[in-house]
Amino acid sequence: FFGLENQIAYGSSKAALNQATRVMAVELGPRGIRANAIAPGVTLTNMGKDLWDSEAMAERKAARLKSIPLQRFAEPEDIAKIALLLASDAACYLTGQCIQADGGWNIAP
Repeated sequence: FFGLENQIAYGSSKAALNQATRVMAVELGPRGIRANAIAPGVTLTNMGKDLWDSEAMAERKAARLKSIPLQRFAEPEDIAKIALLLASDAACYLTGQCIQADGGWNIAP
């Protein structure tokens, strides 16, 4: 959704997935099929915990947490709940959306 230094391959691949979501929504919508995506921020999977809890990342972790309005990283269950919402009838009129599940990091100053 915005550029980060030294992230051209990563950013480009994410942008492609977002666009694919939109195209699928347009193409599949007439058949009653919804297409949505989730763009999680830092999520404390085992790999995420290993990275962000390391001593080498302590300063960067503190800075990132300060820039997240909810002031925490996501747990895998947080992302799973969004997936369940999108798969449910509660999201029956959502399609072509990429839900940014990052605790507000993308909107924070």
